[in-house]
Amino acid sequence: MQLVVGRIGRAHGIKGEVTVEVRTDEPELRLGPGAVLATDPASTGPLTIESGRVHSGRLMLRFAGVRDRNAAEALRNTILIAEVDPEELPENEDEFYDHQLMDLDVITVDGTEVGRITEISHLPSQDLFIVERPDGSEVMIPFVEEIVTEIDLEEQKAVIDPPPGLIDDRAEIASSRDAESDEDASA
Repeated sequence: MQLVVGRIGRAHGIKGEVTVEVRTDEPELRLGPGAVLATDPASTGPLTIESGRVHSGRLMLRFAGVRDRNAAEALRNTILIAEVDPEELPENEDEFYDHQLMDLDVITVDGTEVGRITEISHLPSQDLFIVERPDGSEVMIPFVEEIVTEIDLEEQKAVIDPPPGLIDDRAEIASSRDAESDEDASA
C-alpha cells in the first residue's frame, strides 16, 4: 500500500538540499536516511534519502544523486510516497492511516447516518473528512476529537458529535425557513 509522506518544496542552499512539507505523523520512520520513496510524478523517482535535518522548523532532505541547486529545484512540488504494509498500524492508538479511515460509515452520537468517508484532506491546521451523503452531496467534517468522538475500525464506523450547522440537511434548513416565513406572514 502506498502512503503519501511529503511534498518537496523549494531548494535550500547550493548543495542539493530541499525543504519538505511533511504529510506523515511518523517522519522519523518514513523520511529517514536510506528510505527509498516513490514519487508523483513517477518520472522523478524513486528517490533515496541521503540525509535530513531540521532547520528553522522545516525538514530539509538531500537525495542521492541530487548535488546542486538546479537538480534540487527540478524536484519542486514532487509528492513523496512510501510503501507501507497494509497491516501496519501507527504507534499511537489514537492515530490512523488514511487507508484505515476510507469508506468508514459516519454516524452521529444519536445513531443518525451521515454518510461515508470518501477522502481525507490534510490541511495545515487540521485534517478533514470528506463525507459523501446518501443523497450524493458532500460534507466536510473536521477530524478533531471534539467532533469525531470515536473511530471503530472493527465496526467500520466513525462517530461524530457535530456542532449545530455542520451537517444540517438542506431540507431541514429549508423547512425551518418556510416555518419562519409562515410565522412572519401570520403576524
